[in-house]
Amino acid sequence: MFERFTDSARSAVVDAQAQARALHAAEIRTEHLLLGILTTADASLRAQLADAGLTADAVRIDLEAGQDTFGPDDADALESIGIDLDAIRERLERAFGEGILDRSSPDGGRPGRWGRIPIARGAKKSLELALREAIVRRERSIGSEHLLLGILRSDDSPVIRLIETRITREDLRQLLTARLDRAA
Repeated sequence: MFERFTDSARSAVVDAQAQARALHAAEIRTEHLLLGILTTADASLRAQLADAGLTADAVRIDLEAGQDTFGPDDADALESIGIDLDAIRERLERAFGEGILDRSSPDGGRPGRWGRIPIARGAKKSLELALREAIVRRERSIGSEHLLLGILRSDDSPVIRLIETRITREDLRQLLTARLDRAA
């Protein structure tokens, strides 16, 4: 399948791995694929998506905001039952070294940190659906537009919510279809 990918689509998949690493994920998920597309797509597609508010920076901010393991309310709730997160952190850092709990630790404590990161089922499904989009359109190659169409068809709820806070699924589908029609 990857032999049918355009350079831009290949770059998006490669960048998805970098995005997963940057976000300390154990696998490449659909949201990383979305970030890869938003980062590596050609300038005109990025500009059209940015006009709709769909940018790599905006999506990354939303994803990073959702990564907090413990928020202030969680710390307060734990403290009410006698668990002091700051005290636990201090003891762990004394025993195992400073920064042991930081997401930016050298290996992040996650598998695949420095090697190839596996592709999650949802991201694989999006890639397969991108191929189907190209087949239905009778196109020989799979570009970034097809990848985005695959994501839209995948029904990956968290990623669809990320997209739909900026542009409706139908409006994005129309934008992408119009681009592909012009290129044909």
